Amino acid sequence: MKSYREVLEFEVPQRRQLLNITPQVEKALRVSGIKEGLCLVNAMNITASVFINDDESGLHADFEKWLERLAPEKPYSQYAHNGYEDNADAHMKRTVMGREVVVAVTDGRLDFGTWEQIFYGEFDGKRKKRVLIKIIGE
Repeated sequence: MKSYREVLEFEVPQRRQLLNITPQVEKALRVSGIKEGLCLVNAMNITASVFINDDESGLHADFEKWLERLAPEKPYSQYAHNGYEDNADAHMKRTVMGREVVVAVTDGRLDFGTWEQIFYGEFDGKRKKRVLIKIIGE
């Protein structure tokens, strides 16, 4: 069995943003040479997420509104965690959206369902963040 590891780095200028990282993951898969196996993609920061969904702007706007209702950024004083930092809401948003995805690799391609894409969700941007891609298989 072969294994391939790659780390993507992001520095998102806004506090929150969703990025479609499917092309970067597909490129890593091509570089790996793995044809059958599994591809793990996970956020390496506790205030960011990796998830699978549709790349549709209305849906992305709905995520933003929904997450902000669940865990509003302000007032910062509403969270016991906030003190040195003001990112308690980002921790909660990450928990809801998830840490990682695993996608089957079949015949050298990510084995997606209709409309599925991989997204990086940034909830506390303005600094360097990382995403791990780990591919195993033959």
